[in-house]
Amino acid sequence: MKIGKETVPRTSICTSDEHTIVVRGADLCQDLIGKMAFGDYFYLLVTGRRPDAPASEVLNATLVAIAEHGLVPSVQASRMTLAAAPDSLQGAVAAGILGCGSVILGASETAGRLFHEIEARAGQGGDVVAAARAVVAEYRAARRAIPGYGHPLHKARDPRVARLFEVARDSGAGLRYVAIAEAVEQVIPEVVGKDLRLNVSAAIPAVLLGIGFPLSALRGVPILARAAGLIAHLTEEQETPIGFALSYQATREVQYEGAVPPGFGAAQP
Repeated sequence: MKIGKETVPRTSICTSDEHTIVVRGADLCQDLIGKMAFGDYFYLLVTGRRPDAPASEVLNATLVAIAEHGLVPSVQASRMTLAAAPDSLQGAVAAGILGCGSVILGASETAGRLFHEIEARAGQGGDVVAAARAVVAEYRAARRAIPGYGHPLHKARDPRVARLFEVARDSGAGLRYVAIAEAVEQVIPEVVGKDLRLNVSAAIPAVLLGIGFPLSALRGVPILARAAGLIAHLTEEQETPIGFALSYQATREVQYEGAVPPGFGAAQP
């Protein structure tokens, strides 16, 4: 990717004049508003193409699958931020999104890159199981985690995996990356020595890459979905505040292990 080389700002996404707003070549008011669901519009914005039926079904299914997951760290950060700054809904949403990394939300992107690596190793029509075994072995030798496998609660497959794969199959989406994801799951026990099953962070790129969604935009899907979930939690936080309770739950178990000055903690006369 070139950085700082372009001297003229350019975009293919949107333009407008006095009478018309154009988004990806379409008249926003005449062609899109009231005629396109938001998930489909997101696909159009990112790719420049209108989704076909499989792409629409798969993308919308992934957004639903990942939008809500309880009081996970991103949600707690968001609710505690709103408790401290109740006039800053946008700041509270941002607090939750800023934690999107290799463990939470960002694992879909890293899993997608793993699948791309296996696809390149296998080649057109190649043996994905052998390619998966080789790549997973390289990850293991380099002490790299296998992204998208294993879950602290769902020791069998994450239940969302089967449903997303079912949606992909029923819609007629491409299943090459689903096969790769399942090949990784197959070889993990022999290579890693643990039975780590697919979780939703691997299922998402497996189905999205099959509908032509860009690898570079994969992380945007859980970010977009989780933003919706955060807004729901923040609406509840305004009605039933628990942000300070969450903070209290964290601090009450703290055990200080550092040094203290002489007399610290002694009864005062």
